[in-house]
Amino acid sequence: MADRQSNEALRRLFREAGWTLGQCARAVNKVGGEHGTPLRYNQSAVHHWLGGTVPRNETVRTIIAEAFTRRLGRPVSPVAAGFPALTGRTTRADTVDGLIELGRHDMDPSRRGVLGAGLFSVALTIPGWPDVVGRAEAVQSGRASRIGMNEVDMVVAMTERISELDDRFGGRHARPMACAFLVNTVAAYLRMDAPGAVRKAMLSAASDLLYLTGYMAVDEGLHGLAQRYYVKALELAGAAEDHLTYCTTLRGMSVQAVGLRHGNKAMELADAAATASPKAGPRMSAFLAGQQAHAAAQTGDRAAALRRMREAESAMDRAESRAAVFGSYDPASLNYHIGEVRYELGDIRASVEAMERSTRLLHDVYRRARVRHWAILAERRLQIGHLEAACAAWSQALDDYPMVQSARADDRMREMFRSLRPYVKNAQARELYERARGVVPARLVR
Repeated sequence: MADRQSNEALRRLFREAGWTLGQCARAVNKVGGEHGTPLRYNQSAVHHWLGGTVPRNETVRTIIAEAFTRRLGRPVSPVAAGFPALTGRTTRADTVDGLIELGRHDMDPSRRGVLGAGLFSVALTIPGWPDVVGRAEAVQSGRASRIGMNEVDMVVAMTERISELDDRFGGRHARPMACAFLVNTVAAYLRMDAPGAVRKAMLSAASDLLYLTGYMAVDEGLHGLAQRYYVKALELAGAAEDHLTYCTTLRGMSVQAVGLRHGNKAMELADAAATASPKAGPRMSAFLAGQQAHAAAQTGDRAAALRRMREAESAMDRAESRAAVFGSYDPASLNYHIGEVRYELGDIRASVEAMERSTRLLHDVYRRARVRHWAILAERRLQIGHLEAACAAWSQALDDYPMVQSARADDRMREMFRSLRPYVKNAQARELYERARGVVPARLVR
């Protein structure tokens, strides 16, 4: 009876993966931790899954499938793993319908659990430039209403304002605004008639807003949702024949992947971004090379990481001497990349020096980044034994933290408490610890 009820599809995947029962359990637990769903499965649990036991929680089934996806390097759905089809999930092929569905669900608090269940997938199919370029007809409807450049300018201006709010206050506050604007205004514009140049400009503006919305989903730790927004941004950038936004989105996807420590995927996406932007200016070239350097360092390719970092520094030297455009790559960003590369390569002291330069150069408007960068600097100062200097950096992070709603900033606060706890007998560490307890939500103090 056990053989007849066993999950043969899962058994085939298990054999192909070459895992032991324990290795499989650890892989599933790792994906769950990344998703914010702590799991404690062991060999016995995997044995039961292979024998036909179906986890009741749909999210767990998705996590198991994603673990196999990462191991095998190709998409594995819960159904392909022998589990029942997930409920409550539909897909739309049409570009605008899909955008509306995604945004409406994201706006609806009752649907957040479904969206949040989506996992970051290393095997996600990324549409290449030839697959999406010029496909503006996918979003035409033939309606009588028309739009002009005034509507395009309004979308661009709204995106800039939302981006400013995101930088100052975090994605948790700004993303619902972006979702509502996408669904209630931008989607309607995409269905209206327009002259060719206006249509392309609107597609490009919508793509930029989708990229920003995906970035804010990353800030909340909703990585599967972010990927869905990013792919939509790629589709619309291609329809607009907008190389810059297409390239920027790929770069953002690489940043997401390297943050989750999927170095090979991050490298693949960073290389794709560089390839897609042959006419990039020096500032964009610096950002692309810096991201390639970070990904290469994470994969352990020291020579490539240092070569790309030199390219980034050279490109920044060539960049215009005028003030940077809002949100563009700047010396603070370059030094952050240098710090990340040096840290991945094991040179913590050089990383600290670069992060110190980054925090000094970081503009006040980037409040969330200030929280994260000061906290990262503190963590690395502590690693080289500079406790009091670490406390000073954490104190800087705490100055801005109460005004920021960001899962990434929350993560840094959790790490601060964990790192400080062994040093509370030190007067400066104890003072900081007590101050932080009055500022940081209790759920992060553990």
